[in-house]
Amino acid sequence: MKSLSGAAAVASLFILVAGPTAADVKPAPDVTLQAEDGTPVRLGQFAGRIVLIDFWASWCAPCKTSFPALDALYREYRPRGVEVLAVNLDERRRDADAFVAARPHEMPVLYDVKGDAPRAFGVKGMPSSFIIDRGGTIRFTHMGYSANIGQQYRQELDLLLSSR
Repeated sequence: MKSLSGAAAVASLFILVAGPTAADVKPAPDVTLQAEDGTPVRLGQFAGRIVLIDFWASWCAPCKTSFPALDALYREYRPRGVEVLAVNLDERRRDADAFVAARPHEMPVLYDVKGDAPRAFGVKGMPSSFIIDRGGTIRFTHMGYSANIGQQYRQELDLLLSSR
């Protein structure tokens, strides 16, 4: 049993270090979102930077845990050239406003009430996140949230930061 779990650990490490296969790699859609003040924000504006984009909603129970964790990543990695964008998908802005008001944050919160961005990214559940490399390619995808995801984000971000 130990060798099986050890082999699984090595296999997961290999997948993490190797990154996605050629079939998994695709350009990030250049969606337009809204900043809190209503200003349009195009994902393409972040070209040349590593971007972690997370789709969340106020009604999503795991999002209550993931939101502060993502903000911590933003504060940690922003000085190193990483953007973390929290994209809210609530239909009613007041629901999102109440959620963010209860959770102090520094990361940008963007809005997509029409749901164009999650369709373009192929979001299948909440929360969902995508890590985009400097060239605008989606390199890592995460559906859902677990206690160890923060460490996985750090490993993936560090890998992308170390490659030029």
